[in-house]
Amino acid sequence: MSRLMTALLIAAGLGIAAASEAQVTGPATTPLSKEAYATAKKNADTQYESDKAACASLSGNAKDICAAEAKGKASSAKADAEAGFKNTPKAREHARIARAQAGYDVAMEKCDDLAGNPKDVCVKEAKAELVKGKANANVDRVTADTRQDAAAKQTEARKEASTDKQDAEYKVAIEKCDALAGAAKDACIGKAKAQFGKS
Repeated sequence: MSRLMTALLIAAGLGIAAASEAQVTGPATTPLSKEAYATAKKNADTQYESDKAACASLSGNAKDICAAEAKGKASSAKADAEAGFKNTPKAREHARIARAQAGYDVAMEKCDDLAGNPKDVCVKEAKAELVKGKANANVDRVTADTRQDAAAKQTEARKEASTDKQDAEYKVAIEKCDALAGAAKDACIGKAKAQFGKS
């Protein structure tokens, strides 16, 4: 197989792996710079203060729901910013859990408007959604970690294979030099060492 064909097959494999990674962890995004991360957190705080102020005109459970929505929106935005800044499967898992927790907190406040069995069902549904959200986030993180580990191991294996192949080729070149004598042998050995980066 030619080197071009091998390179094309490797590139195609990497493209398929990247596509699967995007399906599991979401769309690929450019990591946030430290400045963009700080700005995103500041914007989340500013938005939270604005949203919280809008809740002031409400009363009773409507006010509690509004406050939970404002707090959840801010915590989700901060977790998303952190995930973008750290750009790790663990940080993305944390962001998904923060969104699930925010949804749970709002759902629990909405359940307070109910009574009896409908309230019990509402609470159980909210808890079930939280459990599902956390479980899905964990599965996606483990999948992404596994892919990263596999990619790192594959890169290391390629590096070792390349070194082993070069060492084998170097030994062949040196063996060919043994057929020579004197200055010709020295020149052959010097050429082999230079070609294979040996000292």
